[in-house]
Amino acid sequence: MSSRERILGRVRRALADVPDDPRPYEETVVRGYLREHGQRSVARTVDLLAVNLADYRASVHRCADGRLPELLARLLSARGSRSVVVPPGLPSQWLGAVDVPLVQDLAASTAAELDEVDSVVTGCAVAVAETGTIVLDGSPDQGRRRITLVPDHHICVVRVPEQVVSSVPQALERLDPKRPLTWISGPSATSDIELDRVEGVHGPRTLEVVLLGGS
Repeated sequence: MSSRERILGRVRRALADVPDDPRPYEETVVRGYLREHGQRSVARTVDLLAVNLADYRASVHRCADGRLPELLARLLSARGSRSVVVPPGLPSQWLGAVDVPLVQDLAASTAAELDEVDSVVTGCAVAVAETGTIVLDGSPDQGRRRITLVPDHHICVVRVPEQVVSSVPQALERLDPKRPLTWISGPSATSDIELDRVEGVHGPRTLEVVLLGGS
């Protein structure tokens, strides 16, 4: 028996209980996947997001709407940032209290130029509480993917509660698969065969998430 025949045999056995129905497969086979694990209030969902972000070694800050400029200025100052790259659609008032040069997200910018920038501040498309994941989709308040991969420090602002969902299935319903999606679960990190953790290899070494909402 060839490898092809063995594989096709497994496929046939897996489909043995599928009814003989001319409709598409996804309509005839029920997939009763859970859309979220348990039932949580909005507040508990946001709390779960904060816990899981912290578990991935992201720094989490909660902030009322009117205090965001002050918080961002403080975070960038504490980091010692001398320059910040800014997506074109980031609300201008967010960085109104920042007194370091703002670098625009330009198509002509090279990786070497972005490597000279200390920090980046963006919004997000959606945040997933159960996995502690931030998703970017290249919208105007997030900019090109590379500006969130090259600088070593990323501050991501999540609007609460409208951008927070419980689960990945709920997040997928909000996202356009045609857009350049970046899924971020904590700072960039990898491990070698001896499990030595190295951060900052393929993205920012430091991720700070601001949960923005309230008065």
